[in-house]
Amino acid sequence: MSYYDIAKQKFEALKSKKDVLILAVESSCDETSIALVKNGREVLSNIVSSQIEIHKAFGGVVPEVASRNHIKNIDGVLKEALQAAGKTLADIDAVAVVYGAGLIGALLVGVNFAKTLAYALKLPLVAVSHVHGHIGANYISHANLTPPFLCVMVSGGHTALIDVQDYCKFQLVGSTVDDSVGECFDKVARVLGLSYPGGPNIDRLAKQGKDCVKFNYKPPLQDSFNFSFSGLKTAVVNFVHNKQQKNEEFSKADVAASFQELATEEIASKAAKAGAKLGSKKMVIAGGVGANIRLREKLQKCADEHAFQLFMPDLKYCTDNAAMSGAIAYYYIQAGLGLADLTLTAKPTVAI
Repeated sequence: MSYYDIAKQKFEALKSKKDVLILAVESSCDETSIALVKNGREVLSNIVSSQIEIHKAFGGVVPEVASRNHIKNIDGVLKEALQAAGKTLADIDAVAVVYGAGLIGALLVGVNFAKTLAYALKLPLVAVSHVHGHIGANYISHANLTPPFLCVMVSGGHTALIDVQDYCKFQLVGSTVDDSVGECFDKVARVLGLSYPGGPNIDRLAKQGKDCVKFNYKPPLQDSFNFSFSGLKTAVVNFVHNKQQKNEEFSKADVAASFQELATEEIASKAAKAGAKLGSKKMVIAGGVGANIRLREKLQKCADEHAFQLFMPDLKYCTDNAAMSGAIAYYYIQAGLGLADLTLTAKPTVAI
């Protein structure tokens, strides 16, 4: 029998197996992560090797540098993940890997590593969407969370409202037409002279300022569930540059607070409207910007006002990690989805 025939048989058998242990691999950007996740909810280990300090010198992620460091780190991360879980490769039931969306070179490291591992162990290879993985982070943090719910997806690469009708059934409600909110945070942070990663630094600086700066900006797409952040980014950049060119003093903290207020209001207000239109009873946050304190506060207020039940992942599961991918991979298996063969390759973008 071929590798794929063996993997397919084992994949089908996992649907009825009481306990399924998944080894998940994540390398979509600048974190090399491997996790062992049991039954989609229990994290036995989740090792994340971050490259933040390396990329700070460049003001952002350099794709080739990220790829080289994934190659350097991934073997050690695997050993550490197995040791932390108290397991060996013989205990694994399936290998899951994020194949997209993300930096193509970085993704290829994880995909090829996972393919090699799955082939050597004669185990099913499960191809996971990075977007779905972020949703899966909530299943780890909230043991009783079940679909349906509205997902507010806010990350460095995505800003979207997703109607999660079942574990593996997704309907896009609205999405960004240009920049993601995470990208916008990073660019505003850069113009304010803050180091990478910009989002957490904007969040911290905003706490020291006031929402008092008036930018030359009017929120677009008010009659739509889609988002546009390029205009807000440009308005903040122009404000700062104008002040600098005229040698006029301004408060960076006030700029950060005012920008953050506009960005989070855009997300929270549209999430509330979408939830009301869909008749949602539950709302979840997913993605790295989900760690933003002001956004969490605003979504909690919206949930209270509109009688939604709000679920937010633990902060450690908001940013990229393999545990979230291992969680959603379990539900892929239960739905008979995601089984890949050795032709699997990385994709810079994936559909919701």
